[in-house]
Amino acid sequence: MSSTTTTQSAIVVGGGIGGLAAALALTRQGIAVQLLEQASHIGEIGAGIQLGPNAFAALDALGVGQTARSRAVFTDHIIMMDAVDANEVVRIDTGAAFRERFGGPYAVIHRADIHLSILEAVQRDPLISFRTSTQIADVREDGAQVEVIDTQGQRHRADAVIGCDGVKSVIRERMVGDPARVTGHVVYRAVVERDNMPEELRINAPVLWAGPRCHLVHYPLRGGQQYNLVVTFHSREQEEWGVRDGSKEEVLSYFQGIHPRPHQMLDRPTSWRRWATADREPVEHWGQGRVTLLGDAAHPMTQYMAQGACMALEDAATLGAAVQACDGDLQAAFRRYESVRIPRSARVVWSTREMGRIYHAQGVERQVRNSLWAGKTQEQFYGALQWLYGWRVENCLQ
Repeated sequence: MSSTTTTQSAIVVGGGIGGLAAALALTRQGIAVQLLEQASHIGEIGAGIQLGPNAFAALDALGVGQTARSRAVFTDHIIMMDAVDANEVVRIDTGAAFRERFGGPYAVIHRADIHLSILEAVQRDPLISFRTSTQIADVREDGAQVEVIDTQGQRHRADAVIGCDGVKSVIRERMVGDPARVTGHVVYRAVVERDNMPEELRINAPVLWAGPRCHLVHYPLRGGQQYNLVVTFHSREQEEWGVRDGSKEEVLSYFQGIHPRPHQMLDRPTSWRRWATADREPVEHWGQGRVTLLGDAAHPMTQYMAQGACMALEDAATLGAAVQACDGDLQAAFRRYESVRIPRSARVVWSTREMGRIYHAQGVERQVRNSLWAGKTQEQFYGALQWLYGWRVENCLQ
């Protein structure tokens, strides 16, 4: 590490998974970080997320891999079922052979638990300071420093700024100014206690039930004491990006013609949260000068490949590697970081959209989908996933 980095400072806007990971990555290069979060406390909402081996490679690079592992549930398989006839379409083994191939496990974890695993390390880090209840309104670069201005008119200055402020990123608006793309797909999420989970569906795997213009996913959380339930459908309404409480009646209205085995899940939650989803078209530049973006601010994506948090963690580890490779030259490091992260994350965004189409196939397209993976060996599945799960921090700048 260059001695020139020891006195440098950065502002990280946003205290979610990506923001905390970015802060850790920067302090590991000797950069002092001020973390600005608009909420009144640093925390995480939501339910479960999936973590592929690429996420664990990034977590290990950030020094929090073991902590995250201690709170995760390691799965035996990744399974896709046909929600109409309840036949199995795909089963990928995520046991020993998978771990050996990709250098890490496949796991599911409560979003609050992965956030906490990173937050604990952040709170112990003397180079990181927090400001909550701080909503950013603007960002300006002036020569050797960058200034962000909050909605109270207060100014915060540092040598660099990383916008980790989500799909509705203010930093993105100032840097890129492009619109979010509302997908028209609505996601309902809930957590079901184990005793309320149908016994035949207590499966140690993320199980996706693919239906016509809809699908369900369930998997265990917190040692199998809870199950995460996610249902997705193509909305009949004109949607605007956002989150609100949902209703069982709306969910049921979209899941006609679904086999009773997955359909029974829809009666289990006592409350639902409803997300109208959005992503963005990939762009060639995330920032300029001493400003860049990370996580959902950089490459918001839908949930069909379960890679949103994984990509944010990869971003953070890559950002740290770029700062080190550029000997603390933050402008050069940000452009190097963008040069590798933009094409990789764009591939994931586009692949995710295509998976959404495949999951929601109907008619003849459904028949084609169900034949796509027939007769494939586990080694063939692994080969197809190599580009995604084979990510390593050692070669992340190549």
